[in-house]
Amino acid sequence: MIGYYLRYAQVLLRFLPVAIALLRDQRRFLLFGPPRRVSTAVHRERAERLTETMLDLGPAFIKVGQVLSTRPDVVPPTYVEVFSSLQDEVPENTGGDPMTILEAELGDDLDLETVEPVAGGSLAFVYTAVYEGERIALKVRRPELVSMIERDLRVIRGIVPLLAMFADERQRYSLENVADDFEAIILKELDFEREAAIMDEIGDNLADDDRVVVPDTYDELCSERLIAMEYVEGRKITDEDALAAADTDPTEMATLIARTYLKMGLVDGVFHADPHPGNLAITGDGRLVIYDYGMSQRLTPQEQEDIASLYRTLVRRDVDGLLNTLVALEVLEPTVDRVAVRRVLELVIENLEGRSEITWRAIITELLSMLQDFPFRIPPNVMLLVRVGTVGEGVCRSLDPEFDFLGATRSFLVDHGFIESELEALLAETRTDLRESAPVLARAPARFDSVFGQLERGELVVRTDPVDPPSGSDPAVGYAVLAGALFVATAVLTLHAQPYELPSLLAAVAALVQYVRARR
Repeated sequence: MIGYYLRYAQVLLRFLPVAIALLRDQRRFLLFGPPRRVSTAVHRERAERLTETMLDLGPAFIKVGQVLSTRPDVVPPTYVEVFSSLQDEVPENTGGDPMTILEAELGDDLDLETVEPVAGGSLAFVYTAVYEGERIALKVRRPELVSMIERDLRVIRGIVPLLAMFADERQRYSLENVADDFEAIILKELDFEREAAIMDEIGDNLADDDRVVVPDTYDELCSERLIAMEYVEGRKITDEDALAAADTDPTEMATLIARTYLKMGLVDGVFHADPHPGNLAITGDGRLVIYDYGMSQRLTPQEQEDIASLYRTLVRRDVDGLLNTLVALEVLEPTVDRVAVRRVLELVIENLEGRSEITWRAIITELLSMLQDFPFRIPPNVMLLVRVGTVGEGVCRSLDPEFDFLGATRSFLVDHGFIESELEALLAETRTDLRESAPVLARAPARFDSVFGQLERGELVVRTDPVDPPSGSDPAVGYAVLAGALFVATAVLTLHAQPYELPSLLAAVAALVQYVRARR
């Protein structure tokens, strides 16, 4: 317990300078005074200091930073952008020597003299070794890591109520759930048996695409703290020389990355959620290799359907559909003021339409920044998919600065039947209009017959007061005015879902004919 309090004090002291600066932004003298206006450059500097602090505090806080990079409901956009650069760069000796786990788990199965270190992450270290005459890769969890992370998660839970005291109502709504989200994501990453199972599942789902490589696992060697897998050598995906050596077009590779991740999330329902350049590589023959499945997730069929709807409504700028989807995904409360949110979403679409270039990151940033006035949160599954979109788009655009991620998304959605092509969408809307209009049109003859019958029987009378026409008046002018008014009404009625413009158009033409006859 003493270790917990010492760690709590250490964490508070490390974050205290930035916390005081942020509080002074609200009140210059902490307890009183006007708010301060702070430039974006100053916020970026603070975010970089926070990033360095999280790196120094160790694995749990590195993961917290990575999670916060997808939580604009908790931190401002500048901090989101800087936190997204956090990589799993931790010294090998942090959390104990992973070789002790190798000796305990595989000492009888491997020649430990063949073990060679490859890379270190926040939760594990990667080695290669010789097994049955072949070189394999070993991802080994740091031995003392679980107790360290459990302690730090308790510290984070203790700090969250303190943060909530100084947060506004909207941020407080998100902070109530953020500690649970951190814990769920980090503890899943610590379970290497789960990671190996997801790795195998994704490998099976992508087996038909020979352009993508998911390393096979050696089930007999895997455990809760160790994954043994096929050793697939590749060079970093953003290495221009690697692409040139493999004779691979950058745009083609960017398209492959985008479509592979869309397939994982929208079609298969299980996806790799950490597509940063360190986890993507290219083989000598130009194939895409995906490493490190610790940050990954399964979706329920309903979640798949809702997330596909999110992509579809964003691509098609469907405001009503987007609002319904955000409620279904629990980003917004069902009791939210829908009229107010709809106005905000319409403004988001208008702002995006006015830009010369629209990216996935721009859409998400604009959407979430405009929702700041409403209580909203980003559930873990949605958060991970937002991360896939933003990080994946960043990788694709580093390969091809002109890469159209939204265009690739639209093409994928059309190819897999999530949305119709423009022609099919137009035909579908026309069919819907005709189906809804059929009952009205079917009743029209009976109504006309009823009106004509009333006229014949003298039951329908229009009473007017006689008015002496002014001298020199032209009776044709009345028809001209009527025809003009009906043409304008026709133009307005074309925007209506029902085909009311047809009767209006016919009446306008009739008035125009009468005008021509009167003029003659």
